[in-house]
Amino acid sequence: MPVSITANDLQRLEAYEAAVRQMRTGQFGAVPVPGNIADPIDAFGSELAQLGNWLEARFDEFRKFQELSLEIGSELFAENVLERIYQTFHKLIPYDRIGCALLEDNGGKLRAFWAKADYRDLRISKNYSARMAGSSLEKILQTGQPRILNDLEAHLAQNPHSKATRIVVAEGINSSLTCPLIANGKPLGFLFFSSREKNTYRDLHHETFLQIAGQVSVIIEKSLLYQQLYDLNGQLVEAHKKLKDQAMHDGLTGILNRSAIMELLEAELSKARRKDHGVAVIMADIDHFKSVNDTHGHLGGDAVLREVAGRIKHTLRGYDHLGRYGGEEFLVFLSDANETVVLEVAERVRIAVGSVTVHHEGQIIRTSLSQGVALFNGSEVAEHLIARADSALYTAKKEGRNCVRFAGLT
Repeated sequence: MPVSITANDLQRLEAYEAAVRQMRTGQFGAVPVPGNIADPIDAFGSELAQLGNWLEARFDEFRKFQELSLEIGSELFAENVLERIYQTFHKLIPYDRIGCALLEDNGGKLRAFWAKADYRDLRISKNYSARMAGSSLEKILQTGQPRILNDLEAHLAQNPHSKATRIVVAEGINSSLTCPLIANGKPLGFLFFSSREKNTYRDLHHETFLQIAGQVSVIIEKSLLYQQLYDLNGQLVEAHKKLKDQAMHDGLTGILNRSAIMELLEAELSKARRKDHGVAVIMADIDHFKSVNDTHGHLGGDAVLREVAGRIKHTLRGYDHLGRYGGEEFLVFLSDANETVVLEVAERVRIAVGSVTVHHEGQIIRTSLSQGVALFNGSEVAEHLIARADSALYTAKKEGRNCVRFAGLT
């Protein structure tokens, strides 16, 4: 028996056809919803409207996820990525707490890496770790599927040996969503979304959870690699700094070596020529040092050098510079210093070193210091300035030692 189609039927079908065309352009809410289901066309319209609502929700989730992925993808460090996830993912999924744990020891151990919650009583810290062997998390990695537990108290009752579950339940958590982090087939760890309410997570969001896990895995892998490169670069910079520091300092006394103090002095003299300010140099020599070595041996001499260098450094102003010039000789230079200032500094140094008593192998070694002082004449090179200070030092030695002599400007 042929079915007759009324003008009203055609009008409704044309409306649904137009709605389908609009759905193809992303307008999912354009389907007219029938007031009641009177015939198959109404039933079709109702199903089409529900499909439109479902697509609208899914596409809205997709758009939000894309926006959030771009946002968190702009971060370079893993902890910043996770912080951004915590701040933004409320648009996609409910949670009161997010935690991240990463695999170690070739997947044999899981260690807590990061966690944040809207409450303070976080009991799983970075130091917390657990073995993967025999844990329920192994199956999650094997399947690659998120796990939903909507009643953690019941889960704990069935698995009383689960320490991690016991801890989060003590925090007040009742529901959890565990997303495996797997990037390019390589397991990285897990992302845990947790809620204080029971029955928070639903299987109908399964695809969203998979998207979250997949996208976050890639971003976290990238950020962890960047962190490793950053840390490695920091180690290289620190190693280079230590090597440079070692190259600049005398191994026995710890003060600047000859090349380093000379380099600093050259730079200071260059600046003094441009800005026309004073620079003073002190050449200091430990008196009778050869007899110290002859009487107490080189170890005794080394002990004296260390003690004298330390005493001079402690006596100088914080912005003065001290270096071991060679043997038992020390070079000091002062910036923005005149004759009065440099002679006062040199006298303080002489008195300080004169009070030094070095205890070595049950014996006491006393020391004194002779010093020659010279002021920069405004144009000379470092070698000439040092030569003048050295000449004054020679005068101090010749005139009885343990004294300071000043070289006039030449």
